[in-house]
Amino acid sequence: MKPRNRQASGTYVIDGHDLRWRLLREAHYSTSDGQKGMQFSVQAVSETARTFRELILEFPVPKWKPGRHQEKERIVPQNVEAGIRQAMAAGWDPVSRGRVWAYQVEPE
Repeated sequence: MKPRNRQASGTYVIDGHDLRWRLLREAHYSTSDGQKGMQFSVQAVSETARTFRELILEFPVPKWKPGRHQEKERIVPQNVEAGIRQAMAAGWDPVSRGRVWAYQVEPE
């Protein structure tokens, strides 16, 4: 039986911007890129049909626990909010237009 994909999403108001986030990808191993952490998509929400620059948040790879079954990482909305704030401090503007902006969240 194929495992069911998790779906997680939420909204935040940060610095006056309405932002919607959703889980894009679980942590996994890729043959071309190696270990990859969880990824989230973040976009500004507006009443108009105008599109804004998307943010891709990539979290660090979870620590390996030798000798134990690896459980899925927990999705903590506070960590997503902290990652969004880090990306905004690094220069991401939610209401600008342009290409997707990728940001690697700093490990704690």
